[in-house]
Amino acid sequence: MNARNWWLMISVGLGVMLNPLNSSMVAVAIPGLQQAFKLEFTVVSWIIFSFYIGSAIAQPVMGRASDIFGRRRIFLAGLMIVFAASLLTPLSSGFEALIVLRVVQSVGTSMVVAVGMAIIRVNITDKQASALSVLSMFTSGAAAVGPFVGGVLVHVWGWSSIFYINLPFVTASFLLAWKTIPQDKPPAAIAPKLSLREWMSRIDVPGILLFTTGLVAVLAQMLSAKSSGHVSLFNIITGLAGVILLIVFVRHELRTAMPFIPLRTFAKSPGLIRVNAEFMLVNLLFYSVFFGLPSYLQLVRQVSEFHTGLLMLSLGLSSLAVSPLAGRWIDASGPRPAQAVSAILMTIGSVCIVLLNPVSPLISIILVLAAFGISNGLINVAMQAALFNHSPKELIGVTSGLFSTSRYFGTILSSLLIGIVMGNSFSFRGFQVLGMILTVIALCLLIMSRRHSSKPKDSRHSPVDR
Repeated sequence: MNARNWWLMISVGLGVMLNPLNSSMVAVAIPGLQQAFKLEFTVVSWIIFSFYIGSAIAQPVMGRASDIFGRRRIFLAGLMIVFAASLLTPLSSGFEALIVLRVVQSVGTSMVVAVGMAIIRVNITDKQASALSVLSMFTSGAAAVGPFVGGVLVHVWGWSSIFYINLPFVTASFLLAWKTIPQDKPPAAIAPKLSLREWMSRIDVPGILLFTTGLVAVLAQMLSAKSSGHVSLFNIITGLAGVILLIVFVRHELRTAMPFIPLRTFAKSPGLIRVNAEFMLVNLLFYSVFFGLPSYLQLVRQVSEFHTGLLMLSLGLSSLAVSPLAGRWIDASGPRPAQAVSAILMTIGSVCIVLLNPVSPLISIILVLAAFGISNGLINVAMQAALFNHSPKELIGVTSGLFSTSRYFGTILSSLLIGIVMGNSFSFRGFQVLGMILTVIALCLLIMSRRHSSKPKDSRHSPVDR
């Protein structure tokens, strides 16, 4: 790759890292926010949930917007939104305003994430898996050091600092992106005189509204039940209403001429459906470990918060280290071998969780974390490469957005799974049961990786799979 492509990847990487960085740093700021706004934990936890919901919805929406209006302008606009939200969030007068700005921040980072993959797909045609591995290093690195960096910032400067830290990264990404991302000519540019009604039809406003309303209703009620510890009649009714809206959304998308999410294209490409389903399961498994192991260390092993953070670094750093190797391997052999090895490592790690006991040596825990970290580094690059193989180039924005939404579904489901298994309090026995469930999921992923090739029917034009 030439120097311009490297600077292009760095500009995109600095942008896409904002989403995992902001979703991980805020966890350590919860006590400070709880004290600052005098609220219960279940209420303050919505600072995390609102970001997940906003990201899950905004990424496919913004991916579709980039397919219509241009990827460069959506990427730059997303950075400006993140800058404004990060600057204003610490100045919030009340918790409600903080949540609103947090959602705005999630929309801005989602614009960058959804479009970032598409920019790489369109502008870098040689050794795409290596390019994806660079992006994975940014995202894995941000997720790995996010809690540690957040803890230091909150300890020294208070909770507001985790928002201000975004500003230098946003500025650097914007300046580099302005110079390195080529101008694109979206379909909208050739029809500037469309009426408002024609624009709404082209964007599929009814589809976006049905998708957004239905998904918000379902996710909000699931997370509300999780945070409160019980399921109310209101949760059930609202959740069912959301499911009905999503069914209406599917019906609408299959009938409309210019759908927001091209479900007919997905129906004709089982590979796209399989990639998203597998990615959701991967993240369900990974984040169950990411959220569950710290509780095991602190509540079962009585390890301090500081040392827990240091141990968890082995998860992110091993993922970070393997990403460039994964890119070169996938460029040479395609995504399938890396997916199989990743599934094997996840299976081994899940079995080891079942075998852990309250006096297991810490080195065994580090090895478990390393297994999941290496697996995560492999699977992230492999799944993105598989997505590129199956996605039509003209729809890469919306398919990348849906791919990211699959990640957030997996993350949310992992939180719900831990809540269901553990009940009201974390227990060692519950942790072992969680390990058994994760073993089953890992075995399913292993079977899927062996039964299905990630190659399209005609791979001669694929820049990733050879």
